[in-house]
Amino acid sequence: MMVQGMRILVVGMARSGIAAAQLLMSYGGIPILSDTKKLDAFSDGLSVLKGTSCEFHLGANPVKLLQKVSGVVISPGVPIDAPVVLAAKENGLPVIGEMELAFSLLQGNVLAISGTNGKTTTATLLGKIFENAGYETHVCGNIGIPLSSIALKSKKDDILVTEVSSFQLESVKTFRPRVAALLNISEDHLNRHKTMAQYIKLKQRLFENQTETDIAILNLEDPVVAKMASKIKSKVLFFSRIQKVEAGAYVGKGKIVYTCHEMIQPICDTEMILLPGSHNLENSLAATAIAMAKGVPPAVIRYTLQSFTGVEHRIERVRVLRGITYINDSKGTNVESTIKAVQSMKTPTVIILGGYDKHTDFRPLCKEVVASAQIDYVVLIGQTAKQLQKSLEEVGFTRIVRAYSMEDAILKSQKLAVSGGNVLLSPACASFDMFQDYEHRGETFKKAVNQLR
Repeated sequence: MMVQGMRILVVGMARSGIAAAQLLMSYGGIPILSDTKKLDAFSDGLSVLKGTSCEFHLGANPVKLLQKVSGVVISPGVPIDAPVVLAAKENGLPVIGEMELAFSLLQGNVLAISGTNGKTTTATLLGKIFENAGYETHVCGNIGIPLSSIALKSKKDDILVTEVSSFQLESVKTFRPRVAALLNISEDHLNRHKTMAQYIKLKQRLFENQTETDIAILNLEDPVVAKMASKIKSKVLFFSRIQKVEAGAYVGKGKIVYTCHEMIQPICDTEMILLPGSHNLENSLAATAIAMAKGVPPAVIRYTLQSFTGVEHRIERVRVLRGITYINDSKGTNVESTIKAVQSMKTPTVIILGGYDKHTDFRPLCKEVVASAQIDYVVLIGQTAKQLQKSLEEVGFTRIVRAYSMEDAILKSQKLAVSGGNVLLSPACASFDMFQDYEHRGETFKKAVNQLR
């Protein structure tokens, strides 16, 4: 897409849209900003664009703006089949996503991580590995720092660890990470993608533009992911916590081991890794495979695995009060991630579930709750509370309490929890029914917990 001197419509003015507008201006473009929300809904979010060459058209139909522009940039929250996108294509206008725009203008080495779960933890861990190895490192993308923000300042030798979502992959055209890892695939975002087949197809687009000189890293224990190996042009490495792999990272004799071209390199004792749970062991294996493939010394990887404590909002211990541990897992936005959180509980737990409806099948989670020896009570909040209660009762779990705000949920959970046990927020749902995003939900949880007396 030509930028200099061109009027470009930017649709969706969350962080990605703001960053895209700034990037366009830095290359001489004139952003025309559009969002269905009106200005008063943004608080101070758009203040960085005031007084610039941007035109604001908020709370209006963006289709009407197409006759005034030469191209369209969409934020990840804008579906590829949105009316404005379809109309733009009908009028012969180029349409690209914010991540695609950034990739076309940035410098540096893009390493991409996608998957239904574990993206943020793995990206943050990998970023810390490269930082400890002495690289100028940026952790960006779906993690909350748009790639467009990094494109403004990236340099040739920088490492750009980029978390990539299925929303972003809808609109890729030339996006080509030199190393890309797909961690896992389970049901998610079907309210947008409609079918699992389409969701899987989008995830596979992570490797679409890679060539034989690039590297793809796949989870051998996820059959859907592993099956992609035969369809990928790049060099494939696997990771597995269960079996040895011919090339990649695996667990052998209690150690993470990397192997490639007959070289076998022990990295770290698994018992020394601070992140709890089998899912985090898989995240550590994926990060190890990427770092080793890019030439990071094993000692640096070992040190980082033994010192990395995790990310905010992912099984984050907030406080211990009267013997009860309060745990923030607001990033548990789908069934599979919450199942992992349930499995990591080792003492009696009250779990807070519920949120925005993504057309999810909650039965696997409900069966896990019943099977778990640790879940004493479930406290339900949000749009999906009624659906979750029905699914829980169908599998025989009846220790259910309804709450009507996060604060109400915490007070009720406090009364139900026992000393030595936990109160776990792991909603298995998105947050948009009650909160701005999962971070806002997690911060609200932590604030309420810290106000308990």
